[in-house]
Amino acid sequence: MTIAKTATSTTHASGPVDDSTHSVLVADSFQAAGLEAMERLGCRVEYAAELTAGDLPAALASGQPDVLVVRSTKVSEAALAATDALSLVIRAGAGYDTIDVAGASTRGIFVANCPGKNAIAVAELAWALILSCDRRVPDQTADLRAGTWNKKGYARARGIYGRTLGIVGVGRIGLAVAERGRAFGMRIVAWSRNLTPETAAELGFEYAASPLDVARQADVISLHVASTPETRHLVDDAFCASMKDGAILVNTTRGAVVDEAALARAIKSKSIRAGLDVYANEPAAGDSFDTAIVHEPGVYGTHHIGASTDQAQEAIAAEAVRILEIYVATGAVPNCVNRSALPPTCLLTVRHLNRPGVLAHVFNVLSEAAINVEEMENLIYEGAQAACAQIQLEERPEAEPLEAIAANEHILSINIVTMGS
Repeated sequence: MTIAKTATSTTHASGPVDDSTHSVLVADSFQAAGLEAMERLGCRVEYAAELTAGDLPAALASGQPDVLVVRSTKVSEAALAATDALSLVIRAGAGYDTIDVAGASTRGIFVANCPGKNAIAVAELAWALILSCDRRVPDQTADLRAGTWNKKGYARARGIYGRTLGIVGVGRIGLAVAERGRAFGMRIVAWSRNLTPETAAELGFEYAASPLDVARQADVISLHVASTPETRHLVDDAFCASMKDGAILVNTTRGAVVDEAALARAIKSKSIRAGLDVYANEPAAGDSFDTAIVHEPGVYGTHHIGASTDQAQEAIAAEAVRILEIYVATGAVPNCVNRSALPPTCLLTVRHLNRPGVLAHVFNVLSEAAINVEEMENLIYEGAQAACAQIQLEERPEAEPLEAIAANEHILSINIVTMGS
């Protein structure tokens, strides 16, 4: 099957459609093999690779998909509000700051991502930028193309071997960058929110107590933190002031992590060089782009293409299909990023005969007691004669509702545990 990437959406469906068929809108470029795999799951797949963020609300309202797959297309509140059918957004990549996660959570829409599948690709680009900064490869290429031979001017470079590589954010990408740094004979110093001195020692890293501690020690700094309110402008004037003169800073994560004005000042005052794949104000695909930081001498940039290798996209597509397959089969969502991290107040365990109406009785009692059920799982024992319902509650029931639940003839036992006690 040939799947064309065009601005006009194309529906790929095989056989008659019934009410149980999942409808998937893929609103970005995506591997053909992945689209075919989605179809083999029995899904109706609409592929609209050239949709923009502005087009997305109308596309969702028109197609009424229950699953949306995106890469870089922004999913706004307006898009989420355009349909009541949507139940899952899959980000075909790791970062999900382009999705209104809070809005999705309010509307009961799962958001999942594909973490780690692009780690090697991003690490490879980070190293391309590091080496470009050290040896000024882009400048040399530009001079050669302009007919200028300047061997003397480019003959001086600090070199990488034996120097210190600082990793800010020790996730899968940070680990992959560090691994390649070791191959260059570098000392690794690292900070991450959850990194401990013990874990750093196990990894063969030197532990840094803060990002500023990394900045003070490193000759080369590579950023690998998620874009959150806490990491916005992590690289600010204080960070830049802590950096060594002539150090290299590489950002392949998100543009918001770096205060570009502060970086520009450090480039002028401390001869900092920077390799950037991401920027504070990136345009939509095909738009013109002009931002002050790219005109600074010693800044070498790429076009937010860290994950854009065939290998990475194949791995990401396979993971997106895996998420969809499990969701279609079970309703579970792997890699869900908007499941509540708050623990429930208590856990009600109900062992019961596997008969119709038993759980309805339990939920009716809880409803009359104005107690909210936050999550539940009903486990069926072998032979399907009995089951065990584990019900997470917002608050602990009083004795009367518990007695009412136990009064049902099909209830075998109940147990209530206050979480944290």
